[in-house]
Amino acid sequence: MPQLSRRNALRLLAAGAAVPVLAACGPGRASAAAWPVHFTEAEWRRRLTPEQFRVLRQKGTEYPGTSPLLGEHRKGTFACAADGNPLFSSATKYESGTGWPSFWQPLPRAVGYATDWDLGGPRTEVHCARCGGHLGHVFDDGPKPTGKRYCMNGAALKFVPA
Repeated sequence: MPQLSRRNALRLLAAGAAVPVLAACGPGRASAAAWPVHFTEAEWRRRLTPEQFRVLRQKGTEYPGTSPLLGEHRKGTFACAADGNPLFSSATKYESGTGWPSFWQPLPRAVGYATDWDLGGPRTEVHCARCGGHLGHVFDDGPKPTGKRYCMNGAALKFVPA
């Protein structure tokens, strides 16, 4: 087995350190002022609960199985908890078994997407199209007809009965 030279070892370390830096510089979400609904960080903190702020504004994730919206099965709409933007119809909600409210399709023009490198590899982040709030991620292992699983944080949503 060939021996790794000091120079090549340093190159590998530098390349590894560059990955998160390059990911942060890559395509991402627009600045807060670019969203139709935008507030300062202090204003968001006043408007949201601490958990909503952590999820929606800091890209946090709630613990699986903790959202009261998991058991929500009435007809209605799931909206953004930050700005009330209608996001998902209850007709598209399904039990994914993941511990987060899941949907197979958002409402038209309700959400936006960004590449999320937070876990070291690319994932598709889903955010509110009006305020940019982090909602969760979308995966390609959902049911028909779309094959998508919009795995959303319940803290980022509010339910509006029909």
